[in-house]
Amino acid sequence: MYEHKYHNEDINKYSFLITGGAGFIGSNLVEYLLKHGARKVRVLDNLSTGYYNNIERFTTHPGFEFVEGDIRNPDACHNAVRGMDFVSHQAALGSVPRSINDPITTNEVNISGFLNMLVAARDGNVKRFIYAASSSTYGDHPGLPKVEDKIGNPLSPYAVTKYVNELYAAVFSKTYDFHTIGLRYFNVFGPYQNIHGPYAAVIPLFIEAALKNEAPNINGDGETSRDFTFVDNAVQANIKAMLNCNINKHEVVNIAVGQRTTLNQLWQILCELSGSDIQPVYKPERRGDVRHSLADISKAEALIQYEPQYSIKEGLGLTYKWYQNEVHSKL
Repeated sequence: MYEHKYHNEDINKYSFLITGGAGFIGSNLVEYLLKHGARKVRVLDNLSTGYYNNIERFTTHPGFEFVEGDIRNPDACHNAVRGMDFVSHQAALGSVPRSINDPITTNEVNISGFLNMLVAARDGNVKRFIYAASSSTYGDHPGLPKVEDKIGNPLSPYAVTKYVNELYAAVFSKTYDFHTIGLRYFNVFGPYQNIHGPYAAVIPLFIEAALKNEAPNINGDGETSRDFTFVDNAVQANIKAMLNCNINKHEVVNIAVGQRTTLNQLWQILCELSGSDIQPVYKPERRGDVRHSLADISKAEALIQYEPQYSIKEGLGLTYKWYQNEVHSKL
């Protein structure tokens, strides 16, 4: 799938741990690393929201290792880090609605689990620890585009947990001289994203509706906008943050495209791809949702040489084609 290479040095001397590697972003990252010759790629995942099917294709690869384990278990984290050069921490319980329905479990995984991984990586002397931060951290701050040092109040338990991750990472930098990079993802989408389940993201749900020629549900009036980011852009950010960057303090960068798309525009693009002309069904607004989101990506460009390769339309085209090939036959 990947046409681009995001690193210059030979990675066959390095070992990588991807937590949540059976999930959506994690499995795409595993695919990139194995394709480009990483010496070892170890996945730590408890398969609660990730799927073994996402990584099954790697099991015959000599450089791949799957460890079923939970980041809420400190021993599992220390064992997973052992012998690793780089850690990309993608494991988390995503979804604002899930966090509203079950804030305790979201807190246990996203805060306690994150802290366990941070301690394990510090103790393991890894070269770099990269973690999945979130645009939800901007909360109710009205400014657009979103700039890393200007945030508001969190609007959901999920947003609280992702902000606490950043606070812990900053404290570890100051207290232990252990410097990390947080990638504030903006609505990442692409192949291997879950199309089913109560907390499926909007793009897989829209694609499923387009493939079935059914009307999608839209929360609100459809003018809510997001900086939708194709998953290969997130993979690029992880690779460059691990390999292309020297830092002397904790850093957080926006990972997005720098373009704003409304839900109505999103559905229109998918109608063009699928040949559908069905009108969406409008539902009430969701609690905890931010109205508009748009990233300033200049810091990521400067710090890790991030340069998104896929626009929303290009990414949707690739994603639609993937679901058409991989999923439609099962619908």
